[in-house]
Amino acid sequence: MASIVRILLIFAGWGALALGILGAILPVLPTTPFVLLAAGCFAKSSPRFHSWLLKRPYFGPLIQDYQTYRGISRSSKQKAISLIWISMAISIFVTAKLWLAMLLITIAICVSLYLWRMPDAPEKIS
Repeated sequence: MASIVRILLIFAGWGALALGILGAILPVLPTTPFVLLAAGCFAKSSPRFHSWLLKRPYFGPLIQDYQTYRGISRSSKQKAISLIWISMAISIFVTAKLWLAMLLITIAICVSLYLWRMPDAPEKIS
């Protein structure tokens, strides 16, 4: 692979990971797609960064489930959807604007449907 493309993929991977981390904090920014994008960029550009990301306790299982089963576990779906609706409710309460509330509800519905329709990965037994 050309070194410029490799470097661009590494930068894109770190940028996507940064957005994914922000998405864990900000209610409108999704975490999962950005983390999966980071994993894809690292898989094509840096085995070391890809391995590092897979070993992270928060992101590793999510990425491994997606790579293996093209889905996420039902419990992860339930947690994600619950957090989406809790954060959207807080955001709607704080903003108190009707147009913004409608936008946030629409986003929450779309993301919830997307997550719920993803295939179920088997639950991990701890």
